Amino acid sequence: MNSEALDRLAEQVQLDAPANERLRLEYGYACALRVKHFLEEPAVADCLSGLGQYLAGTLGRTQLDRLAEDAARLARQHQGSTSIDGSGHAAVSASYAVANALAGKARQAAEYAAYAAVYGQGGYGAVSDRESFEPEFQWQADCLASLAGQRAAST
Repeated sequence: MNSEALDRLAEQVQLDAPANERLRLEYGYACALRVKHFLEEPAVADCLSGLGQYLAGTLGRTQLDRLAEDAARLARQHQGSTSIDGSGHAAVSASYAVANALAGKARQAAEYAAYAAVYGQGGYGAVSDRESFEPEFQWQADCLASLAGQRAAST
């Protein structure tokens, strides 16, 4: 699996269609949740939790929109890290995954989550090796296919 194949799957399930906003939010949430352990800022984790609450029906749209604004601001403000192993970049990428998930930008959330996962596992060197992304892309494709299948079965 590679990012192009994942893009084709996203197109096939019409991820960007206006009617599929919930699918985008669910997929972005799943991808961001997968890299939650890299988050350094508790407020970003709280934003992600809020998306989960929205999807569970316990948080309203106005609150979700507010959390999306907060997550975007927090991601932009992240200082990164001077760490030589790139682990700080995993935190930055995970923060952007959360911000994009809350904004309903599922593919961007997935991309940032993939970078966070790869940075977190192998630092700078791993990011330059495209094969390092393959396990994450495969998980993302499986997740999207599963969510889209569940959605199709319920309609």
